[in-house]
Amino acid sequence: MLTTKKLSGALLTAAATLLAGSALGQGLGNSPYSRIGLGDANGNFGGVRQLGMGGTGLAAPNTGNVNELNPALLVYAPRTTWEAAFTAQVKTVRNAAASNRSGTGTLGYLALAVPLNKRWGAAIGLKPYSTVDYQANTTGSVNGDPTSQAYRRYNGSGGLSEAYLATGIHVLRDFNIGGSASYLFGTITQSIATAIVAPGISVQQLVVDNEQLRYSDFLFKASAHYRHQFGKDLNLNLGAVETFQGSLKANRQRTTEQQDANGALIAGTTTVQLASDDGYLTTPALTQLGLSLDNGRNWSFSVDAAHQQWSRFRTFSIVSTSALSDTWRVSTGGEFTPDPGSVDHYFQRVTYRAGLSVAQMPYAPLGNRLYDRAVHWGFSFPLPTATPLESTVISLAFLYGVRGNTDFLYGNGGTSNVQEQYVRMQVGATLSNRWFIKRRLQ
Repeated sequence: MLTTKKLSGALLTAAATLLAGSALGQGLGNSPYSRIGLGDANGNFGGVRQLGMGGTGLAAPNTGNVNELNPALLVYAPRTTWEAAFTAQVKTVRNAAASNRSGTGTLGYLALAVPLNKRWGAAIGLKPYSTVDYQANTTGSVNGDPTSQAYRRYNGSGGLSEAYLATGIHVLRDFNIGGSASYLFGTITQSIATAIVAPGISVQQLVVDNEQLRYSDFLFKASAHYRHQFGKDLNLNLGAVETFQGSLKANRQRTTEQQDANGALIAGTTTVQLASDDGYLTTPALTQLGLSLDNGRNWSFSVDAAHQQWSRFRTFSIVSTSALSDTWRVSTGGEFTPDPGSVDHYFQRVTYRAGLSVAQMPYAPLGNRLYDRAVHWGFSFPLPTATPLESTVISLAFLYGVRGNTDFLYGNGGTSNVQEQYVRMQVGATLSNRWFIKRRLQ
């Protein structure tokens, strides 16, 4: 049973994690695509509930989870709700010549929603905005020396986290509006190591150019939600969210050094500072639309669409300079609870979810469009200790996805694209409690 004391302890734990936001900067395994732009952008696809439905839920109200996907839906939170999730992933990265498998886990997100009154709700939280995690090696020819090869090693790590304050207000009978202010912050570190390799001689010394970028600034979002009832058993929901284009302050530190094959600084050499300067980075606007149908009791079905203007992205990095293009994403999914009020059959109270998603990626090597396709499914298990005043739910979400391909860029040989096959799992805990109840003496 969730008591106020237990919830307070959970909130203190969450606050400590918020202060150490670097936990969200950990990646989910080697991803060569995270070398481009700000890394792998997480988008605005919600929490563990939405992940199990294909990343949908923009227009789907819910009273059991924190729906920060659309701030206008915060008016449906009847109780103070705290939610946290852990994300794990196993991934296989391959091109036409080789493959590599990796796996890791990291903190997914934290969220706290509070109903301020019957027409007004608010939430605070922390979630990843983008992650950078890659390591790749390449070899190429050396001009004027056909017997030697140029060896390059690319490394990147870090990412951006988003701490947000969101609110939703019920303004008319069927209409809600919302908005959020987010503070983006984080560090991205990238390096390029180069060496000339002669025949029969392994890599002995590398010249390493390092770039560290620290970002921070605010990002704003506006949203709306419309809900209309048709008869007794059907509700139509429409949702819209606009994340506005942002400008992040950036501090860039560039250094160079000489390393041995193990990555250690070569004796007698030092790290040389090349530059320390400030600038700005432009984050792209994101437009999202959603439609949802539900019966107000035990099922819902959603379709969401999104468009993001990555062509307007402007970087301050000199390592990651590739031009990006606009992207779109379409997803559909739903959830079903056989009998939410069942007393005799526990699995009748379990919520079952499934969904599909397809997204165009912002990278187009030699004009070839790349896509990210995924199958989603998930479950929510209410603990049997629930009461009318408090409850605890454990949720699971899974997806299997494939992004990119291994097509050759030049005929039937040479360099090829990169394909990632991944299985991702998210485990979330949702704790709800009625705060601010007036006590009465009998």
